[in-house]
Amino acid sequence: MSANAPAHLTAGTPLQRQLAGTEPARPGALDALREAQRMFQAGHRVDMQAIARKLDVDRATLYRWVGSREQLLAEVLWHLMAKTVQRLREPAPTGERPTAADVITGTAEAVMTNLGMQHFLEREGDLALRLLTTKASEFQHRLIQLIGDVVEADRRDGRLRSAVPAADLPYVLVRIMESYAYLSLITGDEPDAARAASVIRALLPTC
Repeated sequence: MSANAPAHLTAGTPLQRQLAGTEPARPGALDALREAQRMFQAGHRVDMQAIARKLDVDRATLYRWVGSREQLLAEVLWHLMAKTVQRLREPAPTGERPTAADVITGTAEAVMTNLGMQHFLEREGDLALRLLTTKASEFQHRLIQLIGDVVEADRRDGRLRSAVPAADLPYVLVRIMESYAYLSLITGDEPDAARAASVIRALLPTC
């Protein structure tokens, strides 16, 4: 921008100037996340150097934004999972809200059929299990909390009569989902959405 630009074009925050089109938009951490999500969903390896090159920043800047590659992958996985659960929780056109069993079985099936997840498990299975199922990342802890919210909504509405203690149920459900979604890495068998659904529905009988 010219040093002689009118004051009203140079005033305000960088965001305000970008929205007004008077300052070029600069990439940031959210752009890095979006690019990583695009790579993942396309079935490609999430490559930090490629992301930095795409955003026209150096790798040191990228790592400052997102942490390590593992931290970025954990966020990609979490955003994918949270978006899936949110979509499955949306009421039907009739206004009827899906049951917890519907949401959780749908989530398990979505994980098993997602192209990006399939390639990630095939290519980096050990890393995937570590990020998805252990304390190496916050993913599992956040998923247990989210599934707990889904289950609690049914409990509040009087639609749930599970015999499993309320404090244990979200953890048990997440472990069931993991057991069937990542079956190829655990036993060598193919992931099985139908088997997962039968167990999940047995744990979540409706009133």
